[in-house]
Amino acid sequence: MLGIKSICICGGGSLGHVIAAVLSNKGYVVNLWTGHPGKWQSEITIGDLNGKTFKGGLHVVSNRAEETVAVSDMALLCVPGFMIEQMLCEAKPYVRPGMFIGSVVCSNGFFWIARHILGATAGLFGFQRVPYICRITEYGKSAVIKGYKSTLKIAGYPDTPADILAGMFSQVFETPTCALGHYLEATLTNSNPLLHPARIFGMLSRETVDSFDKEFLFYEEWDDYSSDVLIRCDNEFQQIIAKLPVNGKEIPGILDYYESADAASLTRKIRSITAFKGIKMSMNREGATYAIDYFNRYFTEDIPFGLLIIKSIAAVMEVETPCIDGVLLWMQNKMRKEYLTASGLQGKDLSGSGIIQNFGIHTAGQLCSL
Repeated sequence: MLGIKSICICGGGSLGHVIAAVLSNKGYVVNLWTGHPGKWQSEITIGDLNGKTFKGGLHVVSNRAEETVAVSDMALLCVPGFMIEQMLCEAKPYVRPGMFIGSVVCSNGFFWIARHILGATAGLFGFQRVPYICRITEYGKSAVIKGYKSTLKIAGYPDTPADILAGMFSQVFETPTCALGHYLEATLTNSNPLLHPARIFGMLSRETVDSFDKEFLFYEEWDDYSSDVLIRCDNEFQQIIAKLPVNGKEIPGILDYYESADAASLTRKIRSITAFKGIKMSMNREGATYAIDYFNRYFTEDIPFGLLIIKSIAAVMEVETPCIDGVLLWMQNKMRKEYLTASGLQGKDLSGSGIIQNFGIHTAGQLCSL
């Protein structure tokens, strides 16, 4: 048995709220590491769209790793990619032998960032997809679960007992959780890193202005062009998967995942998902119009710590990605960043991303064995 009694939740976003309350509700001592400890209550209330409500208590709430990580048996990061490196550097002095360090999502480069900072012997684990679609209702006090996953997948590295952790989280999240055979099976996903950029490109790339007379619904107004872009990006993504030592069935194509046959049926499927209802494109109101916010997480997270990572792996695996390149070039222009150039991944802003080359991975062998 793992003997885990206390868990540090690292990050106070929507997933941090919900997972902290869930863990506490299941009997774990929960310590919360957040940049805003003064805004938190000692008890968090969680509801869902089915009318279920439960509460979870917090043992310690602090912005210091020595007061949260140091007193926990496990640390679970619930933060965007750009926060991982700094957070792990602060946590490193308090990571003890035998302690598990995980991430609620791994497509942001968690495994190679963590190995780079914590070393090859750290007990790392992470999920392929997040367990919930959720939103904060009142910061530090309450959140709502808008959707559950039917299954979850978890990977460990290097010798982390992913099967035992899968059993633990099956009970915690009340969701069947299976152990993956390779860390790349948790790292590579066509969820947010492909889904969000493809939708934004499909939504906006043909527009000649950045301000509109309404706010766009991200999913409910999804169109066939966005589906077509997503399918083409996913086809390139699947070519990368085919060249890696992973079980491709664990990373299904986008049409298989959404039980669709083509762009039109994919559009209908995405529009119909209850958990996606009401989610808007990030826009700023300017008088009577709404301007696209090119500096929200759809850009600052899903490009440098999402789609760009996929591109960096494609470069090492020698897979051509014309559709992904087109999306990256358009989005980096809107972000006023330079990642991709005519010569490849040579842009001046690459140091602020999670690409594998930033963490000493330059060959297929290094990527596959880490």
